[in-house]
Amino acid sequence: MRNVTVKTGTVEDFLARSRKIARRMDRGKELQPEYTLTFEDPADMFSVMSPGRLELFRAVKKEPSSITALAQRLKRDRSSVKKDIDQLMAAGLLDVKEVPLPGHGRQKFVRAVADSIQLQAVVA
Repeated sequence: MRNVTVKTGTVEDFLARSRKIARRMDRGKELQPEYTLTFEDPADMFSVMSPGRLELFRAVKKEPSSITALAQRLKRDRSSVKKDIDQLMAAGLLDVKEVPLPGHGRQKFVRAVADSIQLQAVVA
């Protein structure tokens, strides 16, 4: 598991962070694992990290389970939960694996990849 920072920033911010990491590597310093998802526009960040998706992340973190079970627990439509899971997977926050069911068939099992999400936004 990992901690994830979701924030707003510019291309210049990204390049400055990359240069800082490169300097540490050049000096032979050990790098701490980090995962940062950066959006240029706060509106884009909030569209991906919506209240419903944050609630879904918390539910998966508390108890990993199938998409259908998550939809039932959250009292939401399964197809909308699946769309939210796809968005959170693309952001690197959730993982979905197909697992065989006893007897026959397969089921998609959702688990959190991140221990926590830190949201940072600068709205100017």
